[in-house]
This record gives sequence, C-alpha cells and structure tokens, in this order.
Amino acid sequence: MIGDVLVSSILCNNLRKAYPKAQIDYMVYESTIAVLQGNTSFDNLILFQEKHQKSKWEYFKLLKSIRTEKYDIIIDAYSKLESWLVVLLSDAKQKISYWKKGRDFLYTDTVIRKKTTNTNLGLIIEQRLALLNPLHLDIELETFPRIYVTKVENDFASSLFESHGIDQSKKTVMVSIIGSSPDKTYSLEYMSQLVDFIADKEDVNILFNYFPKQIEDAKTIYNGCKESTRQKIYFSLLGKNIREFIAIMNHCDMIIGNDGGAINMAKALEKPSFIIFSPWIDKKGWATFEDGINHVSLHLQEFKPDLFEGKTAKIIKKETIAFYKEFTPELIIPALHTFLETHLE
Repeated sequence: MIGDVLVSSILCNNLRKAYPKAQIDYMVYESTIAVLQGNTSFDNLILFQEKHQKSKWEYFKLLKSIRTEKYDIIIDAYSKLESWLVVLLSDAKQKISYWKKGRDFLYTDTVIRKKTTNTNLGLIIEQRLALLNPLHLDIELETFPRIYVTKVENDFASSLFESHGIDQSKKTVMVSIIGSSPDKTYSLEYMSQLVDFIADKEDVNILFNYFPKQIEDAKTIYNGCKESTRQKIYFSLLGKNIREFIAIMNHCDMIIGNDGGAINMAKALEKPSFIIFSPWIDKKGWATFEDGINHVSLHLQEFKPDLFEGKTAKIIKKETIAFYKEFTPELIIPALHTFLETHLE
C-alpha cells in the first residue's frame, strides 16, 4: 500500500499544479500517511481506518462526511468495493476511474488500464497519470513521487549513525533482505551470498531492512555471511517506524534487495536501486524509472523463460520456493557488479 500511495500522490502534485487554488483532498489508509508528510499538494488527508473496515456504521459516517464536502471531481485510483461506494454516494459532478466491465454506471469518465509501457516510468505510473486524461490539464505533468525529510529527521539519522560507530565518510548500502511476505522474499541462503559480494567489493557500511517480526530470518541471513562481511553489517541499526526508516534511508547511498515498500521509498528519496523481483510478480508494473544505471531490476523470467511457459501467476506463486531456488546468485552477480561499480565510485 505504501508504494501505491506514493505513486498516486503524483495525481495530487499535478492537480495542485493545474488548480493552485482548489481544495484537494487525498483518501488513504491510515497506515500509509508517513510517506506523505511534508507534501503540500493536498489540503486534507481523509483517513480510511481500521474502524471503517470493522464497523458498517463507522464506514457509513465516513461516506456521509465525504458527501458533505460536495466535491466537483473524484478520481478513484483504487477501484475496488470500498472506493466504489465512496464514488457512488459522493454526489461529485465528475467521477474518474479505470474501466471495468459492469462498473461504467459509477463514473462519468473511465480510462482503459494500460497493459504495456513504452517509457521507463513504469506501468504503474503511466496508469495513474492516465487518470488525469479526462481533465485535459494544460500543464507539463510531473511523473516522480517524492518523500520529504525534515532537518530534525536528518539530524536524528546522523546522530544514530554516529552512536552506532558508523563512518559516514564511507558509502552506506541498505539491503532490503526480506520481502513483505515469504513469496516475495529471495532465498535467505542466496541473500547471504549477495551480501558477501557487496562487502567484498568495497569498504562499505551495510544496513539491513526488515521488520522486527522478521528478526529470526534476518539473523539467518546475517549468520550465513562471512565473518569479514558481518564486521561491516550494522545489524541493530533499525528504524522504529516508517519515518525513522525514511530518515535512515536518506543517509544511505543506495538500496539493494527484494521489491517492496522500502524500495519505493528509497526511489522517492532519489536513491539508486537494484531490485530482485519475486518470480510471480510481473515486474513491468513496478520497475519504475529503470534506466540500467540508477535503477536496475532483475526477474528470473529474463534468465529462464522456459520455466514460466504455460504457468499462471497463481501457479508460480504456489511454487515460489522452487522458482527462487532457480534464481541463483550467479545469475544476479554480473548486473550487481556493474551497479556497484557505478555507485561505489
């Protein structure tokens, strides 16, 4: 959801540019607001909270409050049941979303969701920007979602690095060692080998990104690394929340590892990224700004397309472990070597 909220924030950025005096409100899940702090493109955040999911009465009150605002335009980038009801009861003059069979009556304007891309923006960004087409905005569209870091947060991260004895004159590499779920997590054994490769390339600082509940898997990766590598890993330097992670990431020079929210936040901080996509994920959606230099991503299908023939994403997801086993470090290291050579100079 963090990635979705970040990407969709470019809608607010462009609307503010086109309508500088308009009231622009952004409805998001409460758990994602940390990535929006400091963004001045919207006036209000409408929070979809846990109580709205659990209580029909609370959800009804939310819908009623939205209707009271008398919006002129509603853009539904979510396009699922929860947002359909918001649109249906909003009484907005113009309602925009993606075309879905049987849902046309909800909207005044629909756009076909693109399936392919001819730019390096990434399909997910092109799809979001297409939602602005019915408005015929006379502006040059902004395409890059951003995260804003305060001086207080930067000072916090600097002090944290200092307290952990990190030499800030060296390059610092953030490694997203574990995905949001097991089927989005590169083999722990293989990840240890990649971390060894990073450590052998240069005298660098290495930070791990993982959730506290994933600490046992994180320890497995750490313990699987060579002793010389472990001396470069600052295992316990971990943000307590999203804003602390953002501050820490802003002090890093790049991010490497599993696709997910951490990668998207790093990109929004303009950090180079090297991504390993899960075998069941179609990377063309989230391989944003890929240029082969600052942003690089790899997918097993690029190396072993025969493994994917005749198999749906659902089947591949069930067999994720077997597919990940095929995605050996030897396949990844040549591209990783080039990436590191470029960004560790």
